[in-house]
Amino acid sequence: MTSHNEVFYRKWRPQRFDEVVGQDHVTNTLRQALRTNRVAHAYLLCGPRGTGKTSTARILAKALNCTDPRDGEPCGGCDNCVAVTENRMLDLIEIDAASNRGIDDIRSLSDKINFAPNEFRYKVYIIDEVHMLTEQAFNALLKTLEEPPDHAIFILATTEAHKVPLTIISRCQRYDFRRIPLSAMSQKLAELCGAEGVEATEEALEILARSATGSLRDAENLLEQAVVSYGSPLQGDQIREMLGLGGDAEALKLARHVVAKTVGEGLSTITEVSNSGADLRQLQRSVTEFL
Repeated sequence: MTSHNEVFYRKWRPQRFDEVVGQDHVTNTLRQALRTNRVAHAYLLCGPRGTGKTSTARILAKALNCTDPRDGEPCGGCDNCVAVTENRMLDLIEIDAASNRGIDDIRSLSDKINFAPNEFRYKVYIIDEVHMLTEQAFNALLKTLEEPPDHAIFILATTEAHKVPLTIISRCQRYDFRRIPLSAMSQKLAELCGAEGVEATEEALEILARSATGSLRDAENLLEQAVVSYGSPLQGDQIREMLGLGGDAEALKLARHVVAKTVGEGLSTITEVSNSGADLRQLQRSVTEFL
């Protein structure tokens, strides 16, 4: 059971493939592979932050070791599934490549990889932000990927696939996650509000979804911030205030100046917004949207 003080995005992290928002092209393929027992030894999940890569990796780890899988989905109830959900599965090894320990972890991984799993069918290694590994660490990882033991599965995740060496990419099945569309994002936020007993106007959720620019995790964090700041019900104006949006009127005005090529007036609008202390990045996003 989730505790009350757990942050939204962790508390409502998807536990099944069909709960992952906006990535059906990935989750359907993975489910099909699990159904037909055609599992790869290495996966590369790429895409913007907050779009479900690590959640999907954990669901995959769960499904691979589930004792009662259903139609490519983990059952969620067996001991193995529960162990993954509660973060106490010894055979699921999560490595954060962005930390200094990443290299030592990869080194010790290649020493230990041949040991059989403790209690599960597969040992699953999730390496997050894999593009941050050093050259030495990549070489060590490559050796392991070239001849993985049958019981080991690697799931690499990255926001910057172009920084991952081709030698590594060519040994993985690659899946590209997309930014989450606005409608799916608003719908998910509405569900979340329902589950948390929070009322919010459609406009409020839409503004939150828009400012998260495709990252569900950002949207969930912003929603949580709004609930903490304003309680329930949430109105559009409160969200604008929280995000320093200073109303979309200026953005619309600026968009008109752009179209009419009235540069001077455009610049003075920007100065006004800047002097009022509003966030210029947000202004830029709104203008882009109007255009």
